[in-house]
Amino acid sequence: MAKGLTADELRTEPEDVLVTKLKEAKEELFNLRFQAATGQLESHGRLRTVKREIARIYTVMRERELGIVTVAEDAAEGKDNG
Repeated sequence: MAKGLTADELRTEPEDVLVTKLKEAKEELFNLRFQAATGQLESHGRLRTVKREIARIYTVMRERELGIVTVAEDAAEGKDNG
């Protein structure tokens, strides 16, 4: 997670991997907020990055829920494009 997650990368992941990544990101956000509250946080930009990663994961999950994008469609598009 050092470079951050992109929506395209997330769309190719199965649902269980998304749930795992979401859980990890939420735990990291909790730890970062705790460090910020105690004055131990050195990288404030990481807070913003983790929040955006969480939002991207939720967006991809919601797209699947609404049927906007499915994993199979993304896999087929990825093979065509590259």
